[in-house]
Amino acid sequence: QRVGMDSVRRTYTIMRGRHIDKRVPSKESLSALDKAETAVRLPTVTGKDIGNPSWKRSLPHVLVASLTSLLFGYHLGVVNETLESISIDLGFSGNTIAEGLVVSTCLGGAFIGSLFSGLVADGVGRRRAFQLSALPMIVGASLSATTESLEGMLLGRFFVGIGMGIGPSVTALYVTEVSPAYVRGTYGSSTQIATCLGLLGSLFAGIPAKDNFGWWRICFWISTVPAVMLTVCMELCDESPQWLFKRGRAAEAEAVFEKLLGGAYVKAAMAELTRSDRGDDADSAKLSELLFGRSFRVVFIGSTLFALQQLSGINAVFYFSSTVFKKAGVPSASANICVGVCNLLGSTVAVILMDKLGRKVLLIGSFAGMAVSLGLQAIAYTSFSSPFGTLFLSVGGMLLFVLSFATGAGPVPSLLLSEICPGRLRATALAVCLAVHWVINFFVGLLFLRMLEQLGSVLLNAIFGFFCVVAVIFVQKNVIETKGKSLQEIEISLLSASQ
Repeated sequence: QRVGMDSVRRTYTIMRGRHIDKRVPSKESLSALDKAETAVRLPTVTGKDIGNPSWKRSLPHVLVASLTSLLFGYHLGVVNETLESISIDLGFSGNTIAEGLVVSTCLGGAFIGSLFSGLVADGVGRRRAFQLSALPMIVGASLSATTESLEGMLLGRFFVGIGMGIGPSVTALYVTEVSPAYVRGTYGSSTQIATCLGLLGSLFAGIPAKDNFGWWRICFWISTVPAVMLTVCMELCDESPQWLFKRGRAAEAEAVFEKLLGGAYVKAAMAELTRSDRGDDADSAKLSELLFGRSFRVVFIGSTLFALQQLSGINAVFYFSSTVFKKAGVPSASANICVGVCNLLGSTVAVILMDKLGRKVLLIGSFAGMAVSLGLQAIAYTSFSSPFGTLFLSVGGMLLFVLSFATGAGPVPSLLLSEICPGRLRATALAVCLAVHWVINFFVGLLFLRMLEQLGSVLLNAIFGFFCVVAVIFVQKNVIETKGKSLQEIEISLLSASQ
């Protein structure tokens, strides 16, 4: 064991020099590293000798990062209860295209933000990227709260969207890179709980909007509070050790690992990080490599999962559930609160089961449950259903749909993608896949009300249900299980599968 440690030190010194002056290590040094890593890394993986590192060390960092998810959820739902009041106050009531634009302009901004999220996260680091994502959300929310026109509202929503586009990618990166492997799934799904709390908070905040003229402006001002907290608290958090190492700041990366994992795990963590990074040029991550190189499979899996997530119709529920419940004769305020509670319950289940059942099982069960619930909603609007049955199946089916989504299809894709992407390409790959997510999200938000009018509830739910079934088949055939594996083990599994 002592010899293994000495080998790591010697090889780490070689690799550290390579990272600074870009020289490729010799075959002898790589061989020594492989043997040394096997010797020191086994206890951290199996937990037989020194156990797993304490989850308490990295938890504060994850909680601060989760403020981004809280903001994400809040801005997704802030126009749900307030859209009617906004449209009356700003003079576009009854214009479904204008109402759709208030929703989808935010998503258009998110698409722009997601395109640059990889460059931002790799260029200035994860901590500064969090702060840069908070800034447009503060500016946009303030502009939305003070505007007197539709154009001002759309501009404010666009700024908010830019921050929303940067945030999820950086959150997935940061949480994956600071979390011990055995709780990475739990931490990753806990960000979904933050999203649920944000969504639920926006629904509660919007309840007085129908009876209080101008209350919707307060709802936008509320969102600036967690955005400011994110900016300030991130100053107290540590930078991602993976990013520090890629930038040639190996000593700082080692110091961060000691804070996040504990001194007993530093050498093993550095050995694994060095091995996964060796032979790569940190500055050579290009879009062409993702689209045509050996990492194409990762991008294909991630993009398809995000596309199917949105084509399931989930965000149509969050954006327009008030409208749907109103058509069913259900008071929208109480029904929307039930939606938020179901989302929170499902996310809690995901936190408990993510590192026990695994990502793949939760994805399959989630999409299958969504398909069943959409079938129930389709039946509700046919002639076979009684008035009571219509109410029960439509509302019950929608709540089951949200519950099923939150257990897997919601939290898993971003977590899974951040796990299966090679470290050098992780930020860029996440940016590409999330751009696909936002494009489809944009068109769902823009066209949902129009499709509901033109196609009717039965056909629309059948279309969404079809995509959920496609998702089950896709996950079964293409997704690998990452539960309990280190990031390097996952990368090796994918490379072996692609050969």
